[in-house]
Amino acid sequence: MQFAVTGKQPNSKMCFVCGLENSFGLKSRFYVLENEDLLALFSPAKEHQGYPGRLHGGIAAAILDETIGRAVMMKYSDNIWGVTVDFSMRLKKPIPLNGQIRVVSRITKDTRKMFEGSGEILLDDGTAAITATGKYLKMDINTITDTDFVEEAWEVVEDRDEPKKVDL
Repeated sequence: MQFAVTGKQPNSKMCFVCGLENSFGLKSRFYVLENEDLLALFSPAKEHQGYPGRLHGGIAAAILDETIGRAVMMKYSDNIWGVTVDFSMRLKKPIPLNGQIRVVSRITKDTRKMFEGSGEILLDDGTAAITATGKYLKMDINTITDTDFVEEAWEVVEDRDEPKKVDL
């Protein structure tokens, strides 16, 4: 199915997953979809491989955990973040390094202090190569860290070739 992109979430400078200036990072971008899923896109580098030509399982866990944890920002605000309490994933198929990786997540249960979510890394044909679930505390970012978000460049960064619609 095809879904319209309705919003974009911020990036930072040095986060491993979303940091645009982290030379070892994924430089992922996060998009809100009309069906209330969150889409992450990134293009892995050769430094992100485990077996030759395949995405490392730890990298897959990092992007899935980040994408599920960010889903809460769609519902509340950029100031409420998900802090991982429990996370598990199931590897079904290897993920090749050639090309853009699509990760999709959503909230599956929401309570006053916590939320649960699920997510998948999708192959080009739309099948889920890896599935994951997690439980997260809802926390205000100002209680998690005292970082300077202006200095860290926590902002929405517009790109020329951003997707308007995506096939999932």
